[in-house]
Amino acid sequence: MAKIKSQYVCQNCGYTTAKWLGKCPECGNWDSLAEEAVATESKASFLDIKDKPRPKTLDSIKLDDLVRLETGIREFDRVLGGGIVPGSLVLLGGDPGIGKSTIALDASMKFSKKGVKVLYVSGEESEGQTAMRARRLGSSGRDLLIMTATDLTAILQQAQELQPSLLVIDSIQTMYNPEFESAAGSVGQVRECTARLLRFAKSAGVAVLIIGHVTKEGNIAGPRLLEHMVDVVLQFEGERSYSFRVLRALKNRFGSTHESGIFSMEEDGLKEVSNPSGLFLEKRGVAASGSATCACLEGARPLLVEIQALVARTPYGMPRRTAVGFDYNRVNMLLAILEKRMGMDFGTQDVYVNVVGGFKVSEPAADLAVVAALVSSYRNKPLPMGTLVVGEVGLTGEVRRVGLVDRRIKEASNLGFNRFVVPEAGAGSKLGLAGILQVKTLEEALDALFAK
Repeated sequence: MAKIKSQYVCQNCGYTTAKWLGKCPECGNWDSLAEEAVATESKASFLDIKDKPRPKTLDSIKLDDLVRLETGIREFDRVLGGGIVPGSLVLLGGDPGIGKSTIALDASMKFSKKGVKVLYVSGEESEGQTAMRARRLGSSGRDLLIMTATDLTAILQQAQELQPSLLVIDSIQTMYNPEFESAAGSVGQVRECTARLLRFAKSAGVAVLIIGHVTKEGNIAGPRLLEHMVDVVLQFEGERSYSFRVLRALKNRFGSTHESGIFSMEEDGLKEVSNPSGLFLEKRGVAASGSATCACLEGARPLLVEIQALVARTPYGMPRRTAVGFDYNRVNMLLAILEKRMGMDFGTQDVYVNVVGGFKVSEPAADLAVVAALVSSYRNKPLPMGTLVVGEVGLTGEVRRVGLVDRRIKEASNLGFNRFVVPEAGAGSKLGLAGILQVKTLEEALDALFAK
């Protein structure tokens, strides 16, 4: 007989303690510890070892061919590594309204068209609301089963009877285990429900896709242990004011985490973007000052983004610095490098840096493009049309190497770019393209960009 005891669990980080505390020692949040019942299993007899697992030699283990379930959404399959693996547990997280339920339902409908049985369980929407969303996305096959429930025991009973190839849980924060007295969405319920789904996926060989909410800090709600339990962690990101969405793999036991999927939110659901670089580039007939194009990596895929800068004289004693989509502190560092190494005076200038399209650039490969845009606006001289700028700028004024330069140049070349200013180390020598300018220092880069 299992013994029931209680403990206090932080609802923010999952820290546990035997007594109540006003402040969580782990995350520092106040009044975040709640009492939860915990079932302690009785000790098993060491004499009964008939059904216990036994160790095997590595050579005796047979490796079956890994057959993946392709969703039919190429961008989704790309991030998963080719499709969903049977018996795997996939966690999909993202901000509210970003499109998590939409892409999960769309994948379920495409599975059903191929004759793959799918059980879609929603704890947030009624069956009628789910059907309305499905009609907006298109038609589905007869193998898509819809269910509205929050009792995980009842859900797993239905899954055992129906034997679907894919079980979708929307969302894990609405599920509860009747064996525990804590409310749905608490740290204990999320942990135990995920553990039961993991055991079901491994024992029945059914792929399970669970949708998780995120906190205001952008982390998946629930204990950190949740991300360690699952096989794949996907993050759905994007700005609500823009139509594009980015799907990234933060963890993938069956594939690479260097892939990303680009989607566009339309009236009839999420659509794959065949040319993602075109989302962030503005077509102009005449070059404009203060604009530079850089190739940034989203996983292993290069995306071309436009970086704009505006340098204007300030009437006040304290100049203003503003950065949107780029690190504010890094902008200040690049301005200091230009003042020290190139003798430019930004002490009387307001500086504004913006990454067009709401895209956020975090890698250092965009340093040289930001510098080019700043100098272009400072001198009021546009860069030549069709110029790509890639490189990291060091504090001593050198242009440092970045990864996958050949791939960045090839992507830009396919879009009509014919002039490439890149670091000298490993700079596209294998492509055999004309117009590749290799530079060592910031001075050489500016001379190559603004040469008459």
